[in-house]
Amino acid sequence: MKYAYFIFAILLTFSAHLNAGEEVSPKSIEGAITIDTAKAKQLFDDGAAFIDTRKDSDWSAGRIPDAIHLELKSIFSAESLGAEVKQKTDPIVCYCNGHKCMRSSKCSTQAVAWGYKNVYYYRDGFPAWKEAKHPVE
Repeated sequence: MKYAYFIFAILLTFSAHLNAGEEVSPKSIEGAITIDTAKAKQLFDDGAAFIDTRKDSDWSAGRIPDAIHLELKSIFSAESLGAEVKQKTDPIVCYCNGHKCMRSSKCSTQAVAWGYKNVYYYRDGFPAWKEAKHPVE
């Protein structure tokens, strides 16, 4: 019987390690508005700034037209965002590669912290945009 507990503990530990690599983005960001693809398209049509924080290789493979590429780990900063979005009241849409990508949540969190007032967190991101057959570059 004690072996059964030992095996159970090993399996539980192994399972926890497998799931640890599957980080999922938060469903909402305090101070930002979480949007779906329909709202993202409306904001796109209205001229909102789309901030793409994905890696260079993802950006090169396709993006939302006229998006601003501020790669999260090397370019995204208060200064780079401020150079692209002059007014902190202008709407900005942060997006990346969907629910398993943390970059849009980090972008949204930082933009709010830097004083941007109309931050939209597009959690579904580029995969949902493409799936909806919206324009891509």
